[in-house]
Amino acid sequence: MAVPKRKTSKARKAKRRTHFKLEVPGLSACPSCGALRKSHHVCPECGSYDGKEVVSKEA
Repeated sequence: MAVPKRKTSKARKAKRRTHFKLEVPGLSACPSCGALRKSHHVCPECGSYDGKEVVSKEA
């Protein structure tokens, strides 16, 4: 059975885990209302997509 000969140091462990992080979704400004929204998604504030109203937002 393979067993490590030496203890893995904190620095070596941290270097290995540099890619284990949360990713922020790509947000862009809505051209209609200016609110932040996910790219290629309907705006949750005004309900528009590609300059057209897709979902009607009623107050």
